[in-house]
Amino acid sequence: MMIRSEAQSAHGVRKPWLLLPLMPLVLAGCIWVEDTTDLRQFVSQTLARPGGKIEPLPEFKPYESFVYEGSSLRDPFQPLVPASEAADIAGDDAGVKPDTERPKDYLEGFAIDQLRMVGTITKPGYEGLLALVRDMAGEIHPVSVGDHMGLDYGEIVKVTDQAVELVEIVSNGRGGWMRRPRNLALPERE
Repeated sequence: MMIRSEAQSAHGVRKPWLLLPLMPLVLAGCIWVEDTTDLRQFVSQTLARPGGKIEPLPEFKPYESFVYEGSSLRDPFQPLVPASEAADIAGDDAGVKPDTERPKDYLEGFAIDQLRMVGTITKPGYEGLLALVRDMAGEIHPVSVGDHMGLDYGEIVKVTDQAVELVEIVSNGRGGWMRRPRNLALPERE
């Protein structure tokens, strides 16, 4: 046995428009609100509390730019001595070797790092500059092109106002000798 409501027809189709008069009653039940005094009391208590302290924004540190100046320096992946010169100084047959028979100069008893260039002077009758070099004992010695200094058979090849340029003869690590340029520069004044 089948019971049909008034909203259904004989064919089983519902007619929703018949429920429209009941909608205001259903909506009135949704709007019905009970007492809201507890909600109002909670809001007033929350607003009555003192506000929290807001931390100040952190101080902004300005960006400091950095200029890379290494492009003017020597490429670390290139040899110090060009390949054509390296062949000349690499082996025993190049003829590079120190003169061990020559009497040593006084400044050959000090490492180059222990010597300091303190200035230059000119000498009457001598066309070039003489460099003034101080040793570890505090003594000052005049040196010129052709003099020797340092522990590695260094020979002075040029004297300028700012530096003494010399060429040392050092072991190449393969049983031979090679020339190595070295400078003893005048310290900059502060």
